[in-house]
Amino acid sequence: MCEIYSGAEEALFELKTRSVRIEGVVTSIRLEAVFWKIIEDIALEGDMSVAEFLTRIYNEVIHQRGELGNFASLLRVACTTYLNGGKRIQI
Repeated sequence: MCEIYSGAEEALFELKTRSVRIEGVVTSIRLEAVFWKIIEDIALEGDMSVAEFLTRIYNEVIHQRGELGNFASLLRVACTTYLNGGKRIQI
């Protein structure tokens, strides 16, 4: 079973850094390439750019929680939630 996961293409887990503008501030976000692909898919499905999606999720978290911890981790969880059909994983 582990070969399904350990045999993933190296390009999928290569770290990619992108500079994006969120609320007028340029910031760098570093994620694995596969997460950038999923984010692109989410943005496309929502008829928005990647920058618009990132700004939107950033603003939603600030509105709900008042602060944002690790944005890259939040994006990874958002991607897994998207892949899970919108169902939140319970821990």
